[in-house]
Amino acid sequence: MEEKGESPYQAAMNGTKEIGLAVLATTMSLLAVFLPVGFMGGIVGRFMSSFGFTCAFAVAVSLLVSFTLTPMLCSRFVKPLDKSKGHTSKDSFFFRFLDGHYTRMLEWSMAHRKVIVAISVGVVFSIVPLFKFVGKNFLPVDDQSQFNVLLRMPEGSSLAAATNLSEQVAQQMRQLPGVDHTLTTVGGGADRSVNNSAVYVKLVDVDRRQLTQSELETRARDLLKTYPKEIHTGVEEVNAVGGNQSNAAIQYFVQGPDLVKLGTYSEALLAKMTTIPGLVDADSTLRTGKPEVRLEIDRPRAADLGVSVADIEQALNTLVAGQTASEFNAGEDQYDVVVRAQEQFRGSVEGLSKLTVFSNKVGSVGLDEVVHVRNGTGPASINRLNRQRQVTLTGNVAPGASQADIQDHLDELTKGLAMEPGYTAGLTGQSKQLSKAGYYFVLAFALTFIFMYIVLAAQFESFIHPITILITLPLAIPFGIVALLIAHQTVNIFSGLGLLLLFGIVKKNAILQIDHTNGLRREGLDRYDAIIQGNRDRLRPILMTTLALVAGMIPLVISSGAGAATNRSIGVLVAGGQTLCLLLTLLAVPVFYSLWEDLGQSFAGGRMSRWFGRKESKSAETNPAPVGATVFRNILGQGESR
Repeated sequence: MEEKGESPYQAAMNGTKEIGLAVLATTMSLLAVFLPVGFMGGIVGRFMSSFGFTCAFAVAVSLLVSFTLTPMLCSRFVKPLDKSKGHTSKDSFFFRFLDGHYTRMLEWSMAHRKVIVAISVGVVFSIVPLFKFVGKNFLPVDDQSQFNVLLRMPEGSSLAAATNLSEQVAQQMRQLPGVDHTLTTVGGGADRSVNNSAVYVKLVDVDRRQLTQSELETRARDLLKTYPKEIHTGVEEVNAVGGNQSNAAIQYFVQGPDLVKLGTYSEALLAKMTTIPGLVDADSTLRTGKPEVRLEIDRPRAADLGVSVADIEQALNTLVAGQTASEFNAGEDQYDVVVRAQEQFRGSVEGLSKLTVFSNKVGSVGLDEVVHVRNGTGPASINRLNRQRQVTLTGNVAPGASQADIQDHLDELTKGLAMEPGYTAGLTGQSKQLSKAGYYFVLAFALTFIFMYIVLAAQFESFIHPITILITLPLAIPFGIVALLIAHQTVNIFSGLGLLLLFGIVKKNAILQIDHTNGLRREGLDRYDAIIQGNRDRLRPILMTTLALVAGMIPLVISSGAGAATNRSIGVLVAGGQTLCLLLTLLAVPVFYSLWEDLGQSFAGGRMSRWFGRKESKSAETNPAPVGATVFRNILGQGESR
């Protein structure tokens, strides 16, 4: 309406036609981003599948809206330019300032393409050191206003002793600032051991306290350090993902046939775990020293009395452990009737000696006549994985530490154990899910690149232009990681999701630039003029969509309360990454567009010398060098200019 003087109706029609291909290509490539997310497997897929399908459906509907509702509203509500004012919306000081500086930078970039290429290559190679430097966790550290304090007394401790200790710890937790209430549970673990207890600490809402949950957890650990070493303590998050023994963020198993050797290996590894920076609450599931009574059968004596080993086992199983004899119905309820010896006979060694077993010679004999009673100690429980005995070593991640780095340290420490054949070690629980998450995201990224290239190649009817668009994706990754570092965030499954969103947004800008440049060239403009004019024309819509995106992400970045860490992981990476990489992509896309065009023309003309330089020396024309030498020489040659 401003540039061509068309009516609102005609401008809506022509404007929609002009960006039709760009909108279609953007939508189809966004579908190529989100659909692979919907098919991710594992625990990560449970998190992401609904998001991927929802976004894919929303993007598909937005295509219909952009081709129907939006042009109709523009034709009805956008008013024609008042020619009496004598200026357009592009004549404002702010836009003229941006347009002038961007045009000069673009012209300089086209004249020094090798500099832009070098900067782009350096940015891409910076992904590796940046990714190693940033912390990597499975889930973001979220303030849920709650945590658990785990306590374990020495084996053989009574229920009363564990209860007293738990109440003492709970009283100390309630004195911390921001604690609302506590809940104590004794003997509620997986093995139902009475020496294990847990104190659930509920905090007030985030906006009502000054300390974060992580800071309060650190204070709780400091309070627990005053207890003797015989009492194991730990602080864990609530509702963590993964793990069959605990909710610990770090879970590492050692597996093998011999429990004694497993204990040796696990104790050595547990001692080394305490030296890993950032690892706290180190513990093992192998807990020895539990008092037990061992009954050794005197087989010659039992044979003389006519008592079999099976009879002794059945008697002990019935009288000590108990056996269901029948069922009792009370209305609609049904109860098992369990038969076993009274407490006085099954709760002490003296009582066991008074039990009787069946004899096929004398009817029955006392248990003490056929067994020898020995006092000893043993493990509290024996865990198995795939029918093999295993010990799980657990721990938590200190604030600011990286879960992936701790797991790498554990792998290195395991190699130093020199375990015998038949013994293995590896990740389990949440730690295992973190390693799987990396695989699934790499697979999703690969499928995204492949599908996007197929879609863009079909839309642009070119094998070259999609490469130019896809080059912008790795350029955005380092800037996204830098945004995470600035905001003190870590790489996790939700920031990985934000990276996929960033891919879809960044390549949208490149599509707008290349599509309009091709349109100007079809109208007869020289390639250089089309590149300059096309990118200038698309500067304003790119800035508008970028500012709108960043504004939409601000509530996620500054959000607080439960779930804020998840929102912040996505918002920081998308908003920060797009803002930081915007200038480089605005300059790199036209440069790579011209380079690939040179490459295509060189192949078509049988000459490779036009790839990185437009100018050639006369000696090169009269005495052409080999193709490879010409290419590498012209990489350092002149750029493209008028």
